[in-house]
Amino acid sequence: MALDSNEYPDKSISKFESMLKTDDVYFFDAEDFEEIIHHYLNNGKMSLGKKAIQIGLEQHPNSLELKLLQVEVLAFEDKFEAAERLLDEIQNIDAHNEEIYIQRANIRSKQDNHQEAVNLLTEALHLTDDNFDIHSLLGMEYLFMDDYEKAKRSFMKCVEMDDSDYSSLYNVIYCFEFLEDFDGGVHYLNDYLERNPYCEVAWHQLGKMYYAMDMFPEALTAFDFAVISDDTFIGAYFEKGKVLEKLGRYNEAIENYESTISIEDPTSHAFLRLGKCHEKLGNYEMAKYYFYHTVHEDPLLDKGWLAITDFHYRQKNYEKALYYINKAINIDGENPLYWKKAAKIYFALENFDEADFAYKQAVDLGNYELETWKNWADVLKRIGDFNSCIQVLIQGIEFYPQSAVLNYKLAGIYLKNRELEEAKKVFGETLQKNSSKLQLFEKEFPEFAEVKWIKDMISKIKKTAK
Repeated sequence: MALDSNEYPDKSISKFESMLKTDDVYFFDAEDFEEIIHHYLNNGKMSLGKKAIQIGLEQHPNSLELKLLQVEVLAFEDKFEAAERLLDEIQNIDAHNEEIYIQRANIRSKQDNHQEAVNLLTEALHLTDDNFDIHSLLGMEYLFMDDYEKAKRSFMKCVEMDDSDYSSLYNVIYCFEFLEDFDGGVHYLNDYLERNPYCEVAWHQLGKMYYAMDMFPEALTAFDFAVISDDTFIGAYFEKGKVLEKLGRYNEAIENYESTISIEDPTSHAFLRLGKCHEKLGNYEMAKYYFYHTVHEDPLLDKGWLAITDFHYRQKNYEKALYYINKAINIDGENPLYWKKAAKIYFALENFDEADFAYKQAVDLGNYELETWKNWADVLKRIGDFNSCIQVLIQGIEFYPQSAVLNYKLAGIYLKNRELEEAKKVFGETLQKNSSKLQLFEKEFPEFAEVKWIKDMISKIKKTAK
């Protein structure tokens, strides 16, 4: 029994699924099959999409559109040779079908041959007046190639064709940001807003641009307009709160963060910012309340654990700080920032062996900050393990060869370890490069202030400077 199907797409889909459950054979127009296939592919139901293509081609074996959808599925499954053969077959029938070039470009892109994909998409541009999607695909290929200037131009063309294409607008701004052309981004957004004065997305992006340029009053105005354009725009309230924090207007920042919570389910990021604002205002109980909510809402947010740890650390409640950083380490022991924070707390508690272990973990996990090397060396110095301290400083200097603080510290530790020749070498070289920072050495190692060769070196440098 063959039934006709001219119903709406949702009815076509229902009828198609009914057909799969029965022995009946329903007839669909090729256009109906296209709708059905697009529905399944867009919703990630690949097996049903493939089934619809199979039945569609049985009923409409000459439909190029259905064959092109089959190509799309083959490319998705990385069956590139089969897809190319089918494209060759389609091209023999309709050599000027731009979709052939688009699908070939998709295959080249998946094979990481982005320049060839660009060439094919450029060919497709010559074959159609409806080139919005092609410019969008070109933009993505240029992004893959790190050619942000060309990507920007492609996405700009998309926005020219459709002012409401916010995805392309975001990509244009992303390119401006990557190129660090903030002035260009501001100019572009202001031009866009001349045409679309109530576009909350553009006002929001303009505010973020101003924020990146440290132009906080201008950013605040832009976010205000975003909120005026859409008073439920959570992102605008949140960014406005951040600007108000920068301006020291913490009570107003709190109002904006609270607005985000009242509009939608609260987020850990909103709780975190509320906690920081209350801490700045000296509302310590409220700060604790929001920091606790931050880690409860998202136990994997490292900023939350670090905030609650820092809060107790600043209150000199080191045991409490240690309790929370250890909870964080139990959740994510591979986070180097947690270990670095734990090391600082152990140092404050004068538990130097644990501090040593924590700094080692932080470095092993990829934390190579100057402060980490300096503080780790301080721990080993307090333990009296000068050999290990020397090794840590040497490693740190590999990352920061010009660092006066590490080099002067190394010279002092060599002296404490009675390695006189190494001390003279390092001290002399550091003094030549960083005589203006000699106080770093004198403050940390006052016991060597009267050593004759040190005084002679300093005197010689001072004479040379005159």
